[in-house]
Amino acid sequence: MTPFRDRTSRRAIPPQTPSIAPDPTAETPAGAPASPSEAPAARITARGLTVGYGQDPVLRDLDLQIPADRVTTLIGPNGCGKSTLLKSLCDLLPFSGEVLLEGRSIRELKGVRRARRLTLLPQSPTAPEGLTVAGLVARGRHPYQSWLAQWSARDDDVVRDALEATGLLGLAHRPIAALSGGQRQRVWIAMALAQDTPTLLLDEPTTYLDLAYSIEVLSLVRRLRQERGKTVVMVLHDLNLAIRHSDHLVALAGGAVAAQGSPEEIITPELLEEVFGLKALVVADPVTGGPLVVPA
Repeated sequence: MTPFRDRTSRRAIPPQTPSIAPDPTAETPAGAPASPSEAPAARITARGLTVGYGQDPVLRDLDLQIPADRVTTLIGPNGCGKSTLLKSLCDLLPFSGEVLLEGRSIRELKGVRRARRLTLLPQSPTAPEGLTVAGLVARGRHPYQSWLAQWSARDDDVVRDALEATGLLGLAHRPIAALSGGQRQRVWIAMALAQDTPTLLLDEPTTYLDLAYSIEVLSLVRRLRQERGKTVVMVLHDLNLAIRHSDHLVALAGGAVAAQGSPEEIITPELLEEVFGLKALVVADPVTGGPLVVPA
């Protein structure tokens, strides 16, 4: 078996690479997906969360629950704080209030301890020039490396599994620069998978992708939840894509949560006008039977 070890220098790791760290004593995550009939417990809870840049809060006294083993999407108009909220949930921005990950304060989980519980894939990450698909995916294993714990057969297996899950095994040794936009996004998601955490945070994973590639990436995200029991929290701008590919929605407006729940529960003409200033009809999606937003 060809090893997938990343032989490039650690110093070449781009700053956008998820570095939210793991707990060496924590059990390896990823359980079986919860039954759709089960009410999932909260994986992430925020209470009284206030976040701001300078004097102006972007989020004010926000309360939020992210259900486990579900795909949750943050929706709302531009500038409402979706990406700010995502970064705050993993303690990348200063905040007041409380954020709990699996019942523990996010501030108590530092470095490596956090990286095995939570992965953040930022918006529009970039890879160092010349890196291959396997080389980038292998960087997801950095939280498990140390002077005492060098690259192992287990790391090779995890990288291979991430490549298979994202349909990239046949492209393992291809340069990132030679890939299409949808393939590149799948590589970044594969790297996040190789980090092997129960929870994935994805900031606008369909940015700069056309509709076909966007659906390809979101279908992959859906499979991660269904087949691997991952909890996924993502930011999307396309409302109908968010509705179709999410189990749970959080609508933000004015620095607070306007509504949260399943698409069927919260997507109404009244909410669309309140949050987006959009007059629209909500009809049944002819494919899924769920809500479909049609501007009036």
